[in-house]
Amino acid sequence: MRTTSQVAAFTGISKRTLQYYDEIGLLKPSKLTQSGYRLYDEDAMQKLQQILFFKELGFSLKEIRIIIQKPDFDRIAAFRKQKELFLLKRNRIDRLIQLLTRLEKGEHCMEFKEFDLTEYIQALEQFKTTNTKDIIKNWGSLENFDLFIQRARDREAEIAKHAIKEYGSVENYTEAMKYNLEHFSERMEEQISEETRKRVRQITDLYKRLTSDMQKDVSSEDIQTIVRELVKQTQENTTADFLGRNYWEMIVDTYSNDYIKAVTDTKYGPGASDYIVRAFQYWIRHNSSFE
Repeated sequence: MRTTSQVAAFTGISKRTLQYYDEIGLLKPSKLTQSGYRLYDEDAMQKLQQILFFKELGFSLKEIRIIIQKPDFDRIAAFRKQKELFLLKRNRIDRLIQLLTRLEKGEHCMEFKEFDLTEYIQALEQFKTTNTKDIIKNWGSLENFDLFIQRARDREAEIAKHAIKEYGSVENYTEAMKYNLEHFSERMEEQISEETRKRVRQITDLYKRLTSDMQKDVSSEDIQTIVRELVKQTQENTTADFLGRNYWEMIVDTYSNDYIKAVTDTKYGPGASDYIVRAFQYWIRHNSSFE
């Protein structure tokens, strides 16, 4: 039997990943000690080896669970589909290499298909159909995620420029985004530290208090005390020495955005975003440090 730490050291994956695999039912420990520690026998290690193999082939965790847990699952068909995806990817990389070779020779050519975000949008749509619970948990509702997709469509040229600047091509950007979506829950759990979770809970609690009674005048001392605490929390968690008027006016503008407004109202109640805007606007107007 191996402990979680021993398995992590042996395979190179994190203990948090093993815990997550347990939570989603992908890889259960063979036994729990009296203290609640996970132990893994050789059968579990072989199953983990299969999981890591399928991950290397590009399968998502949901697909891997189906492959492993359903004996009648058509693995050959799944492998064939994955092979087709790899071939498509290879063909696109070949086209990019050919394009770069022509540019390297000084030829003036640029193919618009290299800036096409269709695959990026399709990946977002696919994520919506297969990850409903994650979307509702992190975006508030499917409707809010639809707004997110629509914003991507509206900002297609801007996203394409960013993708090329930061990733070298839209293709690379799309592949990175696909990976992040396929491992969304896993990455969220791995990357968010307990300290970060604590800060998020504190901020969330403050916004809940701020919007608990939206009949209160935003100029009241109760409301402005909460706003000042939110400002303090924000200042403490930034590397900037001072967040001036422009920063907070930008925050106000953010809450006026249709997408953020929809998410905020879903989380804290109808009208919450407008109320938050008014509360911060009052604080900005009456903050003597901005004078």
